[in-house]
Amino acid sequence: MFITTQTPQDAQLLEIMSILQKASQMLLDEYRHYCAGKAFEVESKYDQSPVTQADLKVNQFILQQLALFSPDIPVLSEENDHSDRQQWESCWMLDPLDGTKEFLHRRDEFTINLSLIQNHQTVFSAIAVPCEQLVYLGYLTELPYRYSFETQHWERYCKYKDNEEDAVQIGLSHRSKNPKYQQYIEYIEQEIPVIRREAGSAYKFCMMLEGEIDIYPRFHPTSEWDTSAGQGLLESIGGGLVSLSAVPFTYNQRSTVLNEGFIAFRNENNQKIALDALQSVLVQSE
Repeated sequence: MFITTQTPQDAQLLEIMSILQKASQMLLDEYRHYCAGKAFEVESKYDQSPVTQADLKVNQFILQQLALFSPDIPVLSEENDHSDRQQWESCWMLDPLDGTKEFLHRRDEFTINLSLIQNHQTVFSAIAVPCEQLVYLGYLTELPYRYSFETQHWERYCKYKDNEEDAVQIGLSHRSKNPKYQQYIEYIEQEIPVIRREAGSAYKFCMMLEGEIDIYPRFHPTSEWDTSAGQGLLESIGGGLVSLSAVPFTYNQRSTVLNEGFIAFRNENNQKIALDALQSVLVQSE
């Protein structure tokens, strides 16, 4: 849960909040323009995934703002060339519109993901949700904040003792058709009822912070900018995100920016359930 708190006095945190507030409004304006049926440019990238004028416009704005705020730190963005990235000791990692397909399907579940990578680890994370006028942000070593652009209200995550749950909430994408998801859920259902919650993009990480999703399995590839901010936020509250080998992701280290699948969990109680179910799925796949 989040409780009211005073405005933080951290320059980096406040600057990132300000950048994402302006970027969120820009993205929201683009979304309303698109939903109104006005002319809107959509292209296909090399992997046939869509990229829109909204992706590119917000990307350009955030790149400009980060260059002013932290000119010595490069940015690894989904929408830019990053061929020399492995020479970087630290970098910002950016997805200016995570959930482009949600955007194009007129679903409000798209986000802006921004994180700071140092020594291959996410040390600062932010996920903005334009349609809710919210941003979740904070450092790996501290509990995260939630800020409302609309009310200018700061709140901070408050750890609370988890009660024995009557059910476990599983987060799934709208297009989760892989049979492994059903196998995963059936294993958990042997011990405890499951509530399925479908949502798009990194919005599921925000739902985890809100206590609306306990476990988020993903059995198809993602990219580093899809998971870095979410992983950092989950780790800051005592949860985590691990590969299908049960190892936390590291960033800007491998020859590719593609991730394998992953399992995300909200806390230690969920971790055992999540990883036991993963092992069952892997055994069935052999």
